[in-house]
Amino acid sequence: MATDELVVVDLPPGPEWVGLVTRLWLDEVPFLPLDHRLTDRERRAIVDRARPHFVRDARGETLLADAAPVTPGVAVVMPTSGTAGEPKLVELHRVAVVVAVSRSAKTLGASPEAPWLCPLTPAHIGGLLVLLRAAILGAPVTIHERFDPERLVRDGEGAAFASVVPGMVRRLVASDLGLHGLTLLVGGDELDAETTGAARARGARLVTTYGLTETCGGFAYDGVPLDGMRVRLDADDAIEVSGSTVMENYRLDPAATGAVFTTDGWLRTGDLGSIDDGGRLAIHGRADHVIRTGAEKVWPEEVERVLAGHPKVADVAVIGRPDPEWGSRVSAFVVPRAIDDPPSLDELRALGAEHLARFKLPRELSLVPGIPRTRTGKVRRHILR
Repeated sequence: MATDELVVVDLPPGPEWVGLVTRLWLDEVPFLPLDHRLTDRERRAIVDRARPHFVRDARGETLLADAAPVTPGVAVVMPTSGTAGEPKLVELHRVAVVVAVSRSAKTLGASPEAPWLCPLTPAHIGGLLVLLRAAILGAPVTIHERFDPERLVRDGEGAAFASVVPGMVRRLVASDLGLHGLTLLVGGDELDAETTGAARARGARLVTTYGLTETCGGFAYDGVPLDGMRVRLDADDAIEVSGSTVMENYRLDPAATGAVFTTDGWLRTGDLGSIDDGGRLAIHGRADHVIRTGAEKVWPEEVERVLAGHPKVADVAVIGRPDPEWGSRVSAFVVPRAIDDPPSLDELRALGAEHLARFKLPRELSLVPGIPRTRTGKVRRHILR
């Protein structure tokens, strides 16, 4: 295989991934990790769009016709995990990957010998970057076939690092296990304050990461950009980022690539935020999720964090619904902890009033059996609409 020939890896998570990723990296073979949890149809669609030279699965390697070379220097092609539409294929340069891994280790104070645990699928940028620490830094990495709180704590005994999503932290807290020695990099979505406090009270070190597949994962830790990464806001407070971990392009999609970069080369993240006087970045939510009610803007993520703290709420999502008077009204979808004792709208508004301005409070409530989410825990708001 040549350095411009793309290999799709279609294997379930397992110990063999550590050695496989290391070999592909050292041989400078670009690869695309395919999410084994996708349906056959979804996986075929990604392969068709990626146009790889080879597919490696449990049966071996298959050579494909109509292959397209990757951009020179690209090491990894990662499908995005957006909340709607088809995933885009992000081409990440070899330099971007090295910089992302090395600057992360420096920021965390993680030596090359520090052990890492990988409960995320390698098809998620957070999971793949853990495996690449073995290839680039020589770090010892243990991959988990699935997330198991007890195994994570057992394998992390003493001191270990792990990349997780908020749902995993909630399960760790619910398991009532001691978390001493674990450093958890939490990405994918924001973690509520109650769960954060509970995890820290049990000994975990939590680091909130913000980033995208297009930025080779997290480029800001606890709101502080990594060395060499620059962040700015446009006139509408949308976050834009520049630096050496930013992607090359969307594979075989020049139109999408052109749309996501500004004329001066900054990446549009699609998120809204603010930057304080010390340069710390705060994320308010997706630009296309903001609820405009009257003259006000409401970020659903902010409301969700508050409502999630109600003892009768097991899960919650907030969206804007059309309103003839205000344009949009704040609507909450709630999974009750007990079906025979759900929260009322008045109860949720009473809790919200302790933390939020009145215009941010939900004006209607829908009780649902579950919240539609992506595999990394992000709410699929378009389904709720």
